[in-house]
Amino acid sequence: MMDRDYAEPLDVPALARAALMSPGHFSRSFRAAYGETPYGYLMTRRVERAKTLLRRGDLSVTEVCFAVGCTSLGSFSSRFTELVGESPSAYRARDHEAGEAIPGCVAMYLTRPTRAGATGRPGAAG
Repeated sequence: MMDRDYAEPLDVPALARAALMSPGHFSRSFRAAYGETPYGYLMTRRVERAKTLLRRGDLSVTEVCFAVGCTSLGSFSSRFTELVGESPSAYRARDHEAGEAIPGCVAMYLTRPTRAGATGRPGAAG
């Protein structure tokens, strides 16, 4: 649900109800399964999508921020920089031509933003 609706506000109580759990138990179970909180997971998905939009180059950083569901440019930029290692503006300005021939699904997998020490790839330790 969060993967599909990443631009929507996070509603942990609604997710917990859908999973037939209390919000606290849902958050703990989610963290145990995914290695991060529901909010952290959602922000990773948003940054992942933002990278795709920034590589296109036709939207400003502010437009990308709002397109992926963030409401604060400062928070978006901070989280993007934390996960990617450079600011959204620097990422957008970089030459992405070498990766244009790579299918989007492969590029998303290879460039998935991760926290330090984690690979972010399915089945990988981290």
